[in-house]
Amino acid sequence: MENISDVEIIAPNFKQRLSGVTSTIIQLIPVQCALGQKVAALGPGLPENLPHIGYSALLSLWGRPKNRALRVWHARRNIEMLPAIILRDILRMKLKIVFTSASQRKHSGWTKFLVRRMDAVIATSNRTAAYLEVPSTTIMHGIDTQRFFPADDKGTAKAALGLPADKKIAGCFGRVRHQKGTDLFIDSMISLLPQRPDWIAIVAGRATPSHQAFETDLKERVKSAGLAERILFVGEHTNIPDWYRALDLFIAPQRWEGFGLTPLEAMATQVPVVATDVGAFSELLTTGIDETGILIPASELTAMTEAAASLMDDPERAKFAGERGLSRAVASFSIRGEAEKIGEIYEKLLSAAR
Repeated sequence: MENISDVEIIAPNFKQRLSGVTSTIIQLIPVQCALGQKVAALGPGLPENLPHIGYSALLSLWGRPKNRALRVWHARRNIEMLPAIILRDILRMKLKIVFTSASQRKHSGWTKFLVRRMDAVIATSNRTAAYLEVPSTTIMHGIDTQRFFPADDKGTAKAALGLPADKKIAGCFGRVRHQKGTDLFIDSMISLLPQRPDWIAIVAGRATPSHQAFETDLKERVKSAGLAERILFVGEHTNIPDWYRALDLFIAPQRWEGFGLTPLEAMATQVPVVATDVGAFSELLTTGIDETGILIPASELTAMTEAAASLMDDPERAKFAGERGLSRAVASFSIRGEAEKIGEIYEKLLSAAR
């Protein structure tokens, strides 16, 4: 438990279930602290090793932190904006509020009401910024390139996971559900693999209870196609970077996405990508002369199948796309760079209040 007098930035997490927002907080805070940002989390569902404060510490927010006139509250959900507004505007506590928006849809009147009361707003992509009706700063998510990096040897990486070292592997990672397009990946592999005996496919991720029937149906499709030994459902894993390192092609088949880190994680492990044009994918991938992968329309099975085939059947193109993806991920999308840019927003608010 952190001493509240040492905390300048509060990062609330008011959602128990693991989500993309929670994952962002977990990954960012250690990097922010390493950069000298005095951040502490507040709320459930976070690892105990993260710096955090208890709810009782909120009573101290009428007072100032050491060497600052106020604190910054960094909200990422409506349920985190509202308490901060109450603390700042009704209880007159010494706070500035930052909100990060990842939503790519028209906001409700309630959300607009909350967002208009923020002291600073961050958008996670230019697409997200287009849905905001207030000034914002675009800061795209980054990844930890100390965790996501290429394999020294693909065969060894595959064998370490119990996968055949002599096969090429196409992968789709994330929750198994309709929104994530897992069925599109499965159907494309059912179409492609019979003509490509040197390839197999894996789905890494789990189906929550409400989506287990969906997963069961996909497994039945695979079995009916006679591909149960070549399209593998490997479940959810904590060592997901190791699974990326075993891949030769990554497919992000989402029908909808707020941001979506999986193409970046693949790029950082030097794996070429096929991704649908949702979330921030069009801002992560490059096409043309510096191709890092292929962008396709969402929900288009034929386009996905053709794009995957073009990389499966052209090793040189796939190799080049993987190399360009690695360079782009390291140069433009490190989590340290994300933390530094967020830190500039914090410092502007903290310094202006002196």
